[in-house]
Amino acid sequence: MAHENDGLGKGLFVGFLAGSVVGAVVALLYAPKKGDELRADIKKRTGELAGEAEEYVERARRKAIEIVNEGKQRSETLISDARKRAESLMDDAQRIMNEAKKTGKETSRS
Repeated sequence: MAHENDGLGKGLFVGFLAGSVVGAVVALLYAPKKGDELRADIKKRTGELAGEAEEYVERARRKAIEIVNEGKQRSETLISDARKRAESLMDDAQRIMNEAKKTGKETSRS
């Protein structure tokens, strides 16, 4: 399941990035500018998009780490709670067995 989410995230990111680049290039091509100005604008915008992409990737990485850590904490809490409940059940079962043995011995003496 984690691999499915990973692929979805990558697909969304690539789609976002590709759409941004295409949109920026189309907007610049339709702008009434000279070739030199247009190329300079394309170069500038490409740099800006690369910076934005890096920021997006970093935010996504931090969020993924947070989610993984939260999942680990929750699983550790669940495991701890399950162990406590199992120990309590085992103690209860042992107590019941001891009482049953004690009652059985008393009954057999009578």
